[in-house]
Amino acid sequence: MSSIRPDGERPGAAPGAPEALLRIEALRVRFAGSGGAAPVDGLTLTVAPGECLGVVGESGAGKSLSFLAALGLAPEGAEVSGRVRLGPLDVLGCRERELDRIRGARVGFVFQDPMTSLTPHLTIGAQLAEPIARHCGLGRRAARERARALLEQVRLGDAARRMGQYPHELSGGMRQRVMIAIALACEPELLIADEPTTALDVTLQAQILALLAQFKRERRMALVLITHDFGAVAGVADRVAVMRAGRLIESGPVASVLKRPEDPYTRELLRAASEPPAPARAGGHASDASPAGAPVLSVSDLTVRFTHAAGLLRRRSFAALEAVSLTLSAGGSLGVVGESGCGKSTLTRAALRLIRAERGRVLWLGSDVSGLTARRLRGMRRELQLIFQDPLASLDPRLTVERLVGEPLEIHHGELAPDARRERVHAMLARVGLEAALYQRRAHELSGGQCQRVGIARAMVLEPRVLVCDEPLSALDVRAQRQIRLLLAGLRGERGTSLLFVSHDLSLVRHLCERALVLYLGRMVELGPTAALLDRPLHPYTRQLIDAIALPDPDVQPARLAKVSLGEPAAPLERPGGCAFRSRCPQATPLCAERAPPWVAAGADRWVACHHFREWADGMLPE
Repeated sequence: MSSIRPDGERPGAAPGAPEALLRIEALRVRFAGSGGAAPVDGLTLTVAPGECLGVVGESGAGKSLSFLAALGLAPEGAEVSGRVRLGPLDVLGCRERELDRIRGARVGFVFQDPMTSLTPHLTIGAQLAEPIARHCGLGRRAARERARALLEQVRLGDAARRMGQYPHELSGGMRQRVMIAIALACEPELLIADEPTTALDVTLQAQILALLAQFKRERRMALVLITHDFGAVAGVADRVAVMRAGRLIESGPVASVLKRPEDPYTRELLRAASEPPAPARAGGHASDASPAGAPVLSVSDLTVRFTHAAGLLRRRSFAALEAVSLTLSAGGSLGVVGESGCGKSTLTRAALRLIRAERGRVLWLGSDVSGLTARRLRGMRRELQLIFQDPLASLDPRLTVERLVGEPLEIHHGELAPDARRERVHAMLARVGLEAALYQRRAHELSGGQCQRVGIARAMVLEPRVLVCDEPLSALDVRAQRQIRLLLAGLRGERGTSLLFVSHDLSLVRHLCERALVLYLGRMVELGPTAALLDRPLHPYTRQLIDAIALPDPDVQPARLAKVSLGEPAAPLERPGGCAFRSRCPQATPLCAERAPPWVAAGADRWVACHHFREWADGMLPE
């Protein structure tokens, strides 16, 4: 096993190599009452200026806690020992006032959960301007101008309007980019990015990683990339540190660790990350055209409009979802993919009547939801469960894990005795990979991946007929993703559960869904069998999504990142006429600006909305 020497230097470092900017030596973190167990145990790492260290490992390995503790942000009750130096500064010996001057100025953080890190009652502009004014000494107007420029740098469309919005008005991917902008606000020497691309779709993942690589290169900024995504590590990192149960088990140059791992655990993680996707089993059918079998969920011409204030007296509305139709049959599975802001989550919430649609019809198990009474709607929701995108925000902070998962059973199966209910809860928690030691903890005491598993267990404990998954695996490491993927597939096999799976991870959609629907700015652009759609895309937007997928190969991924297109989707309020994708499409013609493409059949069981798909996709059309 390659490792870090006790003096903190990298093994095999060339003479004259740059002095480490961050040096962590024998870091240990333990909590009172833990019986001596240490979530971080003897960690030694270094990061030099202009270098990226990728830190990988399973959820709960101690990755995030290590760097929070190193910068004085360990949770209450944590006992931290060891040595941490930022240049010549002894960080663990600093007072809180000194640490406040370091954090945000010399060290920037991108936290794993942007919704809990951003202040809900402050606008995005105010939150960005605050560290700039505090650490850079700029006036109010100059700070706001720099804040807007930062939003543009992280490719957040319509930056001027975003400045006046609040965190809850942004999608998960937008909030993550705001967090990155805040972290970069004062041009820090060191950026610690904790799962910075977890909530982003594949094209934005590639853009953010390319942006981080650019800042690292041009500013000689040291970068710590904490992630479970080996594709991100392959594209950006110079060195890799693999953690397990609070310990460093392998480290070295990125090519060495990813191509020739020495530790069996590293090999297992890489095998899970590189596992070739197998198509979902044949079975139920999901489409917007003549499905076989009785539909459990049917959406027709669904349109959702949102209104926002465009000034003191003006309000403007835009279509977040426009004329979307789909049908999900019993036992079927449909994946919904697209970039952040394309309408995926809006579709699921409108289908479950959590938000009101302007037009269209939704049928659950044959019943029109618009005509259901509140009591009937509550009974139907027992059969249709939703796994939310943001696990921490959707879990009651007052309840233990056991109570959180048991609550749906209390509401919908009050006839169960307490012992029988507890037995079902524990069985489901075990199936999603949560240890018994976590059952009495609350959500804030869990890692992001553990919170995600609680949310999955909570939805699945009722054994619903339809499971709507809104980015359910985004916060999980590769081994946990495989475990939950097999669990979802098993639930479908055992109970015939139908699956509506919203994700930006195309490989997961290939694993779990027989069919896939691609959305762009609220409109359908392509639909078909998943394997055919991913292997032979008919729409140029689908091709861009596929080309943006990160590969866990350090020989090819950096070059792929260097070619990333930084084109952004148009803001929903400024969606262009004609084809909405034309501003980013290499095949666009004047016809694309004149009128929107029709939704047409493109062969057996394939549908697409593109004027020129027959020309550019020649040779890829299904027989």
